[in-house]
Amino acid sequence: MMGLCTILEDGGIRVLEAQLRSADSVAILRHGMNICGMLFLWQVFSHCCSPFLLGGWSLALIAATSITLLLDRQRRANDIGLSPADLRRHALGGLLHGLVWAACMVLVSQSGQTEELVALWTIISCIMVCGAISYAATPLSATAYLLPCILGLFAMFDEGGQLPLRALATSYALSLLCGCFIYARTFARQHSTTVQLAEKSEVVSLLLREYEGGGSDWLWQTDALRRINGVSSRFAETMGMEPGQLEGAPLVQILAGSGWDDGRFAAGLHSLADHLKRRESFSNLVLPVEIQGQWRWWELSASPRHDENGIFQGFRGVGSDVTAQRESADKIAQLARFDPLTGLPNRSHLREVLDQAMDASKGRSPGCGFLMIDLDRFKSINDTLGHQTGDKLLSQVARRMRQVCDADIFCGRIGGDEFAVIIPHVADSAAIPRLSSAIIGALSMPYQVGQHMLHVGASVGSALSPMDGRDSEALIRSADLALYRAKDEGGGVHCAYEPRLHAQAEERRQLELALREALEKDQLHVLYQPVVDAEHGAVLGFEALVRWTHPQLGAISPVKFVPVAEEARLIAPIGEWVLRTACMEAVTWPDDIRIAVNVSAEQLTHPSFVAAVVSALAQSGLDARRLELEVTESVFMNEDAGALKVLDQLLSLGIQLSLDDFGTGYSSLGYLSRTRFNTIKIDRSFVVGASKNTAESLAIIRAVVTLADSLGMSTTAEGVETEAELQMVRRLGCKKVQGYYFGRPMLPQDAARLFPKPQRVAIG
Repeated sequence: MMGLCTILEDGGIRVLEAQLRSADSVAILRHGMNICGMLFLWQVFSHCCSPFLLGGWSLALIAATSITLLLDRQRRANDIGLSPADLRRHALGGLLHGLVWAACMVLVSQSGQTEELVALWTIISCIMVCGAISYAATPLSATAYLLPCILGLFAMFDEGGQLPLRALATSYALSLLCGCFIYARTFARQHSTTVQLAEKSEVVSLLLREYEGGGSDWLWQTDALRRINGVSSRFAETMGMEPGQLEGAPLVQILAGSGWDDGRFAAGLHSLADHLKRRESFSNLVLPVEIQGQWRWWELSASPRHDENGIFQGFRGVGSDVTAQRESADKIAQLARFDPLTGLPNRSHLREVLDQAMDASKGRSPGCGFLMIDLDRFKSINDTLGHQTGDKLLSQVARRMRQVCDADIFCGRIGGDEFAVIIPHVADSAAIPRLSSAIIGALSMPYQVGQHMLHVGASVGSALSPMDGRDSEALIRSADLALYRAKDEGGGVHCAYEPRLHAQAEERRQLELALREALEKDQLHVLYQPVVDAEHGAVLGFEALVRWTHPQLGAISPVKFVPVAEEARLIAPIGEWVLRTACMEAVTWPDDIRIAVNVSAEQLTHPSFVAAVVSALAQSGLDARRLELEVTESVFMNEDAGALKVLDQLLSLGIQLSLDDFGTGYSSLGYLSRTRFNTIKIDRSFVVGASKNTAESLAIIRAVVTLADSLGMSTTAEGVETEAELQMVRRLGCKKVQGYYFGRPMLPQDAARLFPKPQRVAIG
């Protein structure tokens, strides 16, 4: 590369050398004309001019010529190289000669007559022509030579009657100067082009030397009969053969290897043979080549060669081994279309196949079917046993998917624990339910992963073209809505798309947007439901319940908007707002009244949750012992050790903990021994069942009360609405009661009225 840079920098110097070399080639003409001009002056003007003036002028001319010769000799003897300063020194010689001849015109014109001036002008014009010719390639020197001569003409033709002669002589001199400029410009362009061509030739030669010496590619060529000739050592080394073995061998036969005998040629080799036969250029032709029993990928480029008479001489080209790049490209293509974990087609590949299936099924009803499958309880396995176990489980799921799906059914992995199935042609209305049932059954069987026996289920949502979607995007969206419904129903089922699902999804989306706006515009409010002593009916505290009244839609039930908030991840900011609002209100109540606030699993696992609780207590001034946080069993679904640590931190602050809806969820008793709950809340469904003398409900309430008493916990019966239900929970041993019987959720001011007014102390 250093050599290449040097070549590019030398271009301007080469043009300068050419200019000075051209001037030097005709310098003898200029010097000879100067001597002739001097002799002519002595012959013509010696009778009218002083010999002393002519002698002095002649010495000046000889001195100028000597200086010019000396400068030219020094320049040519310089080994360092030319520079723009050499061009200026060359112009100095021209200036000296120009000044000498201008002085001649001034001196002689003062002594001679008009006829003699015409003779002087004749010799001067010849001198200027010779000078212009010798300096034509160097415009700076030509200018330095001719400008003094032009000024001398004004002194020579200075009389009034000589004005036409002055104009003619000046025009003539200026024409010579312009001619010098035009010639110099043309000369520079032509030589610059020549230099550039030479530079390109040198660059190509340099690159070829570097290419052959240090590159991984090689040069090759053939004769007119398509036989290899001029074998390069690198080409022979790449083929694993000696150059003598390749010289004269047919190129196609060498590249075909063992395939030459049985006639089985790769498509790339056929293409190469066609190009060679048609004698046409080709580039970046990739073909497989057998080298010593191993297949490699080569990339060849070449052009036909012709001699000066246009006779075809063969091909010359370049080749390179692109096996590594080809394998890498194949691997990238594999990764771009297939899931690296399961080996199933990935999302983009699925979308491509679905587009093709829908195009093929146009005009047919039913058309193609699309199933979306989501694993149930997979997240808990990932969280408890780690992602490595989860990945192994997904690999087993993929194998079962392949076993269930026939050859004409296309299955793939969308991502995470979601899979998809494409049925290009749905034969009958029972095909999709039948396949969905088979998938759910296969994926719900136990999995052995290492030392663990794992159980997951599967939910399936399906859509059918063209009724559920006329393009792939619409069909996928419809299947996704159906899957969402299957998950809502508890999982382990198949749901087909119905138009109302889209309406429900749109309603949910609009509700989410409205809920975000409600949070921003403070449209939410908190109501408080009393919790009373079961024996005496005294108010022990309140549970804070969030409510939403939309400006246009009116009151919206928590049953409707809370699931939307959880899905949209708005439950955390809403929960924090409820916590702060409830603490600010509770601090105005009597010191023995507690406030209970529900906490979602998402809040509890948030890193800043404990800080948010501490901040709410600090800003409100509420004693931590008066705050009770209610959590559900879903917090422990994933055996999350982080949630247990957060609960322990809250207990250490003095905050009370309540386990809400006990018995309705996962009913794992293990966490009760690891977390010191203060209260267990019994769900209303058991209260209603017990009031109807349902044996199971009565047994559950008794068991919960006994369990709580043995662990030092209190119990709260939820949803007590009648006197009979109150008496029943009292008999069963519940300590606290909550329900409409004692009060519905109420405004803060209504809650404050339940407290006795402080008695005034009379003074005097």
